[in-house]
Amino acid sequence: MLLSLKNLKVYYGKAEAIKGINIDVPEGSVTGLIGANGAGKSTIMRAVSGLIPISAGEIWFQNKKIDGMATHEIVRMGIVQVPEHRRLFPHMSVMQNIKTGTYLRKDKDGIKKDLDRTLQLFPILGQRRNQLASTLSGGEQQMLAIGRALMAKPKLLLMDEPSLGLAPLVVQSLVDVIGEINKDGISVLLVEQNAGLAFSTTELLYVLTVGKITLEGKTKELMDNEIVRKSFLGG
Repeated sequence: MLLSLKNLKVYYGKAEAIKGINIDVPEGSVTGLIGANGAGKSTIMRAVSGLIPISAGEIWFQNKKIDGMATHEIVRMGIVQVPEHRRLFPHMSVMQNIKTGTYLRKDKDGIKKDLDRTLQLFPILGQRRNQLASTLSGGEQQMLAIGRALMAKPKLLLMDEPSLGLAPLVVQSLVDVIGEINKDGISVLLVEQNAGLAFSTTELLYVLTVGKITLEGKTKELMDNEIVRKSFLGG
């Protein structure tokens, strides 16, 4: 198993935000985690990235226990996050933002190869290379956030609400992008409120409800679940 969360708990003060969950992300997969706003999805992503401490349980990546490790060490191991709201450097150019993803890398040939691939996936970024990130459209900013993450050479890409605030046509293009990233051998953990995107891209799916995993299984099977259809697909 590439990533395993075992009996994971996270508290904010006395409030239990994540209540003893178990999640497995197989190597080579696109695994989804869906839930309403406030369910705890982003908390899980931040815990995996080492941005917040866990209160109990364990996080394993490639058979190594990583909870308690520093964030930069987790990135170096190959877990890279595309954060919610993109978190770009607005007053830096597109290319400067992309290059921040290479901060921990020394392999110049590999960096060039990954840059070529990133610009192949997102040609618009090459066209806008000298523009400030703040001048891009929402969809272009999301492409930039994904491109920056890819430059860190992830084995596992954590995507936190990538569809947030995007037009439906742009969201549809994300389906193709996630598929291409996965074809390149990168596993993906996709966190989404947009169930349509999750159902279109994932093989395995977990449903998070107020800090608990309430359903899990193969995506195709969960699509036929009456509770999931009513809650996330409008009946």
